[in-house]
Parts: sequence; C-alpha cells; structure tokens
Amino acid sequence: MMDRLTALNVFVTIVEHGSLSAAASHLDMSRAKVSRYLSELETWMDARLLHRTTRNLSLTGVGEETFNAALGVLNMAQSLEGIKQKNALDLEGKLRVTSSYTLVDSLLIDVVNDFVKQWPKTSIDILSTSEPLNLIESRIDLAIRITNDLAPNVVAKRLGECRSVICASPEYLAVHGTPKDVQALAQHNCLSYNYFGRSAWEFDGPNGPESVSIKGNISANVSEVLLSATLRGGGISLQPFPTVKRYVDTGALIPLLSEWKVEALGVYAVYATRKQITPLQRAFMDFLSERVGRSLNWQPES
Repeated sequence: MMDRLTALNVFVTIVEHGSLSAAASHLDMSRAKVSRYLSELETWMDARLLHRTTRNLSLTGVGEETFNAALGVLNMAQSLEGIKQKNALDLEGKLRVTSSYTLVDSLLIDVVNDFVKQWPKTSIDILSTSEPLNLIESRIDLAIRITNDLAPNVVAKRLGECRSVICASPEYLAVHGTPKDVQALAQHNCLSYNYFGRSAWEFDGPNGPESVSIKGNISANVSEVLLSATLRGGGISLQPFPTVKRYVDTGALIPLLSEWKVEALGVYAVYATRKQITPLQRAFMDFLSERVGRSLNWQPES
C-alpha cells in the first residue's frame, strides 16, 4: 500500500521545485521513485494532478486543490512530530542558517551558542553574507533578516522588531556640527541604505510625522557598508540599534535626535517552503524569537 504521507510530500516537492528531476534531487530519491509516487497518488485521487510537457509542469484544477490540502496535512504531521520530540526532550540534527555579518555578530552567534549548549545533539552551520541567498539552491534551512520589505511570496515567521538610530562619529560632528532637529539633516551628508530610500527619511517626531529630504555621497544596499563609512566619519546614517550598540557604548558613534523615532523593522526567520518545518527548525525559531524579544526590542535612551 502506498505511503500516502510520503506521496503527498513528493507531490508538494515536485510542485515547489518545478520538475520531477529537481524534486528527486531535493528528496535524495531516484526520479523513477518520484514518478511512481506521483502516479500512485493520481491513482488514489482518481484524477490527473499535473499537466506535464517536456518543458513545462502545471497544476490541474484537482491538482491545485490537492496541493493546498497536502500542505495542511504535512504541516499537521510536522506539528505532531514536533510535539513528540518536544516531549521526548531530545532535539537532534543540523541546521544551516544564514544572516548578515552584523546580525550574526550582534545576536545570532550568542543565540546559536546557547542553543547548542541546551541541545548537545544539534549542530548549526552559520553562513554570513551581505547578499540574500537562494535558500533551496544553498540548502539553507533558515535566513534571519531585518526588514519591512519582504517579497510577497516569501515564507517567513516574524520573530520580533528592531529599533533604529540616527548616528554619526564624533569626528564628523566636530567638522560639520550636530543637527538640532531632523529637518537639519537636509544640510548634512546622509548615507542612505536602500530600504529607507535614497531621497527621504520618515520620522515620528514630537509634533507628529515628518519627512526629510536627504542627500549624500555614499549609498549602499547593505547596512554593513554604511556602518563602516559612518565609523570613518563619512556622514550620518540610520542603523539598526543592536548592530551599533557597542560603538555607542564606547563613544565611537553618537546617537542623534532621539526625540524623533524611526519606524521599527521586523526581524524574520525566512524559510524555503511552507511544508516540512522540522522540529529542530521550529525549536530554533522559538528560541530565537524569545531572545529577540529580550535583546532587540529596545529604543536608544533619550
């Protein structure tokens, strides 16, 4: 008799990866075995689930209904497995996690260190990178990102939020002066991170929302570049506070205009698929969410 749970898993993997061959590679199965599971599932459903040509693969009407139902079944199965493992008090396995250099350094490495101490049969492989990776191609289990601009099709769990701070080095302020209000930023060299936009920064100030047109001679798509330039006296930038706290504590950076608040950024765990969230993934996300709540959700002191 067909293992229907496995067949549903194979079917969902085919759809998400776009072909039988890609699904076989992902599942570490032969293509023939993947094809057999699909055929048996179609026999069980008494319907064709996929339109297949040499170049294309698409869901039939029944296939789309089956796909959505399969996601629910697989998620339920994983939840039950998570309960089982949680009760067994014995997590094991390996996770591959990716994040930016600054977030790894300011948060993730401490979380990972504590997690593997608590669960000694687990191991975590951290990939630090300034560029988003293709999670499937890179075999990444979780990507930890700070953003309010996730793509609509991204599968993610919100872990918490992160406050930001306007900051500059003492050297920059000594030469150019300290802005007294956010409108004065228009007269300064503001280093723009693409998330905030190149032409305006938005604030919630003492008198309500304010928008400030800014200009500067350095912009970048990753905050690490702007942090480095800010530390070198290149200008004023907006930074996630946890990544600059050490520099604020030592005086290498000065927080500015604390009465004007910047919109908080979401902290997310991003993963490749809606199905098969393993007990280890779920446990690590819960562990990280609790730590984010304690470590990131703060605003610099006024």
